[in-house]
Amino acid sequence: MRKIAVIGTGYVGLVTGTCLASLGHKVTCVDIDEKRISSLQDGHCPLHEPGLSPLMQSNLLENRLQFTTVLEEAVQGAEAIFIAVGTPENKDGSADLSYVKNAIENLSLYINDGTLIIIKSTVPPGTNQKVRSWMQSRSERTFHVVSNPEFLREGSALNDFFYGDRIVIGSTDSKAGQFLEEIYSKLKTPRLLTDPLSAEMIKYASNAFLATKISFINEISSICEKLGGDIEQVAQGMGMDSRIGEQFLRAGIGFGGSCFPKDTKALVQVAKETAHPFNLLSTVMDVNERQKNLLIEKALKRYGSLKGKNVAVLGLAFKPNTDDIRESPAVSLIQRLQQLEANPTAYDPVVKSIPFCPVSDSIHEVLTGADFAMICTEWSSICDLSLDVYETTMKRAVLFDGRNCYAPEDFKGRNIEYHSVGRQAYEGLRENKKTHKH
Repeated sequence: MRKIAVIGTGYVGLVTGTCLASLGHKVTCVDIDEKRISSLQDGHCPLHEPGLSPLMQSNLLENRLQFTTVLEEAVQGAEAIFIAVGTPENKDGSADLSYVKNAIENLSLYINDGTLIIIKSTVPPGTNQKVRSWMQSRSERTFHVVSNPEFLREGSALNDFFYGDRIVIGSTDSKAGQFLEEIYSKLKTPRLLTDPLSAEMIKYASNAFLATKISFINEISSICEKLGGDIEQVAQGMGMDSRIGEQFLRAGIGFGGSCFPKDTKALVQVAKETAHPFNLLSTVMDVNERQKNLLIEKALKRYGSLKGKNVAVLGLAFKPNTDDIRESPAVSLIQRLQQLEANPTAYDPVVKSIPFCPVSDSIHEVLTGADFAMICTEWSSICDLSLDVYETTMKRAVLFDGRNCYAPEDFKGRNIEYHSVGRQAYEGLRENKKTHKH
């Protein structure tokens, strides 16, 4: 058992701290947000992450996990300190390291000799060297800095921690790297030991590649739709090639969340600083922004004008099993609908509210009387919804599916008009085609 401090109780910090405590370590998580820490001390998990709340509560009861606002209390006697603060994007897309720098500067007041500082936050290549400089300029203590990027997917973070694909450890000191390996010794996850800069680049490159894969399949979906192909079958055939793989080949209305957009833009800025224009990634982001507007374009083509239309927006979170709406395609879609003078109302099983649109946790309530519906998140409550509900609750069942939750053949013989991504539209029963545009 090691005594560990985790600075930051956001998504990465809270998951990391809780899981490290589950490995048997004594973990203290520290944050300046007094309200958040008070809630955590009472056992209330602020995140919607499957399995996290009961795991956190059990570690609190076993006294392996603690929360505090007092940095000195958290790091006193700590052998390893994980930095898990946010790195939001600057206006130019680069990573804002002010929270990391502030954490290091505050930490310099209390650090013990020989302490291992582990950078868990997603940071640009070269940040570890900056961290060393910041610490050395303020403290005469000996310390080691190691890069240990996180690879946690929202909605499956616990599985990713305990059964991940790899643990990346970037260090210039072999003993420091071995010490971090020891912290993870109960996990059977493969390790990759490398230098700090390469470890930092692995995180950025991984997210940028996955973002590229998503934008690529979305471009293919546009061609399929115009030629009469089926993107689902195309993606299935591509994914059967072991060199390509089936993951991240789901056509839709683009990626969101706190990682892919931010990290991809940050890598573009890193490339600019090296005088290497990363045109591929710039295009990836352009494609993603265009894709977010896809359902609006389909609706405008269908109706001509959306003014006064009552729109049921199904799903707000950027992906299922999370309450995260950062960079969510649904949010930009709602704002665009409002600009076009439509009246959107949103359904999400987890997201309780957003400032600019009514939100309900009843899908039936949102669909009742709607002129058309737009699916933005593939929640099971949406994918498993009986098609009868659309027919019986809406003014007329017109569905724009941004996540291809349904198969086109499901609509045969139904009075539902169905528009999806990268597939041909189904216009409903023949006798209703005369009302196709109004």
